[in-house]
Amino acid sequence: MKSAVLVFPGINRERDMARALKLASGNDSTMVWHADTALPKGTDLVVVPGGFSYGDYLRCGAIAARAPIMDAVRAHAANGGLVLGVCNGFQILCESGLLPGVLMRNAQLKFICRDVHLRVERSDTAFTRGYNAGQVIRVPVAHGEGNYAADEDTIRRLEGEGRVLYRYCSADGEVGDTHNINGAAASIAGIVSDKGNVLGMMPHPENHVEDIMGCTDGRGLFAGLVAHLKAAA
Repeated sequence: MKSAVLVFPGINRERDMARALKLASGNDSTMVWHADTALPKGTDLVVVPGGFSYGDYLRCGAIAARAPIMDAVRAHAANGGLVLGVCNGFQILCESGLLPGVLMRNAQLKFICRDVHLRVERSDTAFTRGYNAGQVIRVPVAHGEGNYAADEDTIRRLEGEGRVLYRYCSADGEVGDTHNINGAAASIAGIVSDKGNVLGMMPHPENHVEDIMGCTDGRGLFAGLVAHLKAAA
């Protein structure tokens, strides 16, 4: 798996992501600077990592979405290439038009930094084949603007097309307001594009891939991507 990790001023999770990708695939990722205009030749997966691109000025991800490299990312996605955006990366993908909706301030207007539980809604996508449908995983979050919002028609379409891949839940898989940490519509933690090749999610699976962290539930996402690309080769 040949992966490219984007780097913007203020991004701070690029090395965490690169390490998770190497542990899963055995290959080093290429760091791609925001001012570049092309992705490395043969890139399979583009990752937009978490952090605070451009200091979260204007709106989270709004400036990064207009960086030169994003034209290459949009072209990569249009050609069926895989794109993963985590936390600030999810915000950037929404602002760049690669995913619908927007990430708003958390409902309690407080920054949230802790482990949460997610229910995996499907297991037949590139981003979830490392899990079972209905499986509950535990991964960290660290965000102040993770409240996913979209108009009713968009939410209805996402649900009807099976494009909600991860949802906030209890340790037992129960979905509801009590377990919706940031007020996101329909407890949405992660969605895919209409072609299924672009995923945006707020939690950080890359930080739960090693035994030393006490939980390895994030491994499934990366293992699934590797398996998907091997099958497609």
